[in-house]
Amino acid sequence: MAKERRRPVLELLRRPENARCADCGAPDPDWASHTLGVFICLSCSGVHRNIPQVSTVKSVRLDAWDEAQVEFMASHGNDTARATYEASVPPFFYRPSLSDCLLLREQWIRAKYERKEFLHLEKQEPYSAGYREGLLWKRGRDNGQFFSRKFVLTEREGALKYFNKNDAKEPKAVIRIEHLNATFQPAKIGHPHGLQVTYLKDNSTRNIFVYHEDGKEMVDWFNALRAARFHYLQVAFPGASDADLVPKLSRNYLKEGYMEKTGPKQTEGFRRRWFTMDDRRLMYFKDPLDAFARGEVFIGSKEGGYSVLEGLPPGTQGHHWAYGVTIVTPDRKFLFACETEADRQEWVAAFRTVVDRPMLPQEYAVEAHFKHKP
Repeated sequence: MAKERRRPVLELLRRPENARCADCGAPDPDWASHTLGVFICLSCSGVHRNIPQVSTVKSVRLDAWDEAQVEFMASHGNDTARATYEASVPPFFYRPSLSDCLLLREQWIRAKYERKEFLHLEKQEPYSAGYREGLLWKRGRDNGQFFSRKFVLTEREGALKYFNKNDAKEPKAVIRIEHLNATFQPAKIGHPHGLQVTYLKDNSTRNIFVYHEDGKEMVDWFNALRAARFHYLQVAFPGASDADLVPKLSRNYLKEGYMEKTGPKQTEGFRRRWFTMDDRRLMYFKDPLDAFARGEVFIGSKEGGYSVLEGLPPGTQGHHWAYGVTIVTPDRKFLFACETEADRQEWVAAFRTVVDRPMLPQEYAVEAHFKHKP
């Protein structure tokens, strides 16, 4: 009998609206919340289990379903739930996918179903108000310890500031909204709520690493930063649509990891460095949590004379790792070595993604700056 009742639930999964997880978009969900009427993936079902007062989950294929539960699922489904629980999601609010960290997915699910933030606009104030201040744990530049620091985000001034002391009158740093990016990096920072904020100072990249013990607080900060960038871009590009602006609010890195590199004359030995591919900037650091990049390489498009080759020029010496990559630019070649073939393939794919993309008008100015660096 239980098997017979599972069959109608499986039929509901075949509806196009239910083909992807209601929360992260993962394909082929095989769990469901029979109190919310949504089909979800295994990963998101774990978050739902942590809010039992709101959501009760079952396996579509393994658990028994009673008639009332089946009827409820049939009269709801993912599209109906989105129309209800995502009625007023601000355009700048980050909608996580399966590849995003657990914190982002958990807070998205709690915001939708537990706090009902997108049904009640007043609940969006923590990230929609245009001003935010509070304490975050920030990693010290030199000793690697985290210290409590006051942060202030003000859209009116177009800046994020932080202060070394709560009563300090002058900020330690003023980060312009137009030059700011934020991305969650829990594994790198060593905290499940770890956020990396990157900005340009004198056209060089600067990193700060922060976290807050409260996951909601950290995600509110993240969405407040995206809101500030959204409103800045609306003014800077008055004719642009939301769909044009939203991809520019924050970006995850194309690829990060260790490679070996040698210097411009390729006479010195190869040294292991941590590399970050951030759009067209390939940056390298001695340590993943360094505040400043040791160097940056601009990677343009194939139309501009850039290319990526597997392997190293004949006769290259000094590398410990066997899997070489050569980036050819109009001015010189950059030589790298990867530890495994899988690493090399991932790096080559990331580089080619950039090289195959035509340059935007504003990227030519960045390229010119790199060419004139001393």
